[in-house]
Parts: sequence; structure tokens; C-alpha cells
Amino acid sequence: MHKIIVGGKIHPAGINLLQSRNDFEVTILADSTAATLAENIATANAVLARMQVVTREMINAADNLKIISRNGVGHDTVDGDALSERGIPLTVVGDVNSTSVAEHTLMLILATAKRVIAHDASIREDRWAVRDSLLSIDIEDKVLLIFGFGRIGQKVAMRATSFGMDVLVHDPYINPSIVTAAGARNAITLQDGLAAADFITLHIPATGGKPILGEKELSMMKPTAVVINTSRGSHIDESALIKALNSKKLSGAGLDVFSPEPPAADNPLYQLDNVILSPHIAGFTAQCAARMAHDAAQNIIDAIDGKLNPSRVVNAEAIGLK
Repeated sequence: MHKIIVGGKIHPAGINLLQSRNDFEVTILADSTAATLAENIATANAVLARMQVVTREMINAADNLKIISRNGVGHDTVDGDALSERGIPLTVVGDVNSTSVAEHTLMLILATAKRVIAHDASIREDRWAVRDSLLSIDIEDKVLLIFGFGRIGQKVAMRATSFGMDVLVHDPYINPSIVTAAGARNAITLQDGLAAADFITLHIPATGGKPILGEKELSMMKPTAVVINTSRGSHIDESALIKALNSKKLSGAGLDVFSPEPPAADNPLYQLDNVILSPHIAGFTAQCAARMAHDAAQNIIDAIDGKLNPSRVVNAEAIGLK
């Protein structure tokens, strides 16, 4: 029997797929904390990991480990080097969440532009006269800077151009012809893009370095500009963002990701009425959750059966799969 550890609650589509195998003993952990995973990983042949950190110590404690399969596309929470040293694959799901994240990004752009939360509150608090304040703006003809033009960035561009936005792209790794074909324009430097942007949205993997948007970068933006982040909380210096929002050097923000997660109960962002927050759910719709769980489970099955798709393996080259 292969012992499969599922790191907390996932969509039944993944659980059902794993449990359909009569040679799998599937254990679903009570929560998705690193501590609970550490208590259970030692005898595992495979781990389907959610957001918990998987350390070198955990990996080295699991003598029979054959795969760690992430229930998502990010993998910065897992020590990939430790896995590579032992020849163990680290997998992610395929293109299951790009549409969901792109839709959520557009929702945040529209919600911040139309001041949805403020207007909802005005009705509930019997402040009808707020309508005369002209808080809302149109996004047609506004400049949207997309930082990172992979699958998600391209889908955001498609949706934004349909609203009549002027889309700029900053991505030094993408062929400029792909940007042009998407009806967007290339921002040669990030500084040029930031200075021109009415909205900026981030769509790149975790970098491990300093934030993309720190105090210097935020100061380059228009005071009417809005920052959207559905990528990684570490991409933005949160303290610098809060300072810019409080001082009206930025108009607003729409944030789905934070560092750390969840944010502390006393996070100053909660007190700002020009910010819209969501709990890291951009890629977590009902449909997307089913697709992610299924793909993550399938990666485990394929690894056990010796049929793993190298395109799903983060460390494929390091373990000789490419």
C-alpha cells in the first residue's frame, strides 16, 4: 500500500480520485498547518500539499517519499533543493487557475474604480447623499500596467482591453510580439510603466528578493493610481503601501494576497476605506478548486505509476526528467 497524505481539506474531486485506487491508503489531515504535516509525513509515500511550508527537515524525515504534489501553481513554500538532492519530484498543477485569477483581478479593478464597498456601506448606513460625491471613475481609456505576461497576465489583458483599457506590459522575459498580438503595448522599463499607469496588477512568481513595489516604486506612481495584487504578498512592501495610501499618494488598492497570511488582526489595511481585500481566493473558485485537486491527485498517481508528466515537475531538470 502507498501511504498518501493530503495536507488538509481539498475539493472532493481530488480525494475521490486518490481513493479510487485500491493500493492507496489516503489520510486527510485535520488542518493544513505545517505542524500537523510534520507529525504525519515520516511514513508518507506521497504528500498532496496545500499552503503549508514543507521544510528540509520534514522531507529528510520521510524515508519513503516519492513525490510532493502542490495543490496549486506556486511552490515557494516547499524546499525544492532538499527534494532535488534526493531525486524526488515537486509537482504543480497545470493551467487550472489562470481564468479564475484573471476574473478576480478584473473584479478588483472594477470594484476599486467604482468604490463598491464604500457605496454599499452608504446605503446600509442611510447616507444616500454619497452619490453626489462622484467617487466612481470609468476604467475606459485608463492605463493598466500588467507586470508579468504569462497565462494570467495575458488573460487579464484580454479582459481589460474589452473594457477599453489601454494596456501596458512590463515583462523582460516575454517576446514583444506576444504583447502586440494581445492588443497591448510594451513598457520598456518598469519606471516608465509605473509613471504612466492608472492601475497596476502583478502576475509573476515569487522572486525571493526584495519587493517589486517598495517605497521608491510606489512614489513613481500617480496619486490617482490603484495597485492590484493577486499574485504574491511579498511582491509589495506592505508598510510602504499603507503609508502611500494614508498620505493619499495612491488612490487605492485591491489585495488578495498578503505577507504573512493570514494578516494580523490589527493590520492597518483593515482601517483604510480605499482598500478592498479578499482572503487569497482569486484562484479558488468552486470550478478551479475541483481542477486543482484533480490535477494534484493525478500527479501523485502518475508519479507512483512511473508516468509523471515532466511539464508538471518544477525540479524536472535537477532530477533528470528533462
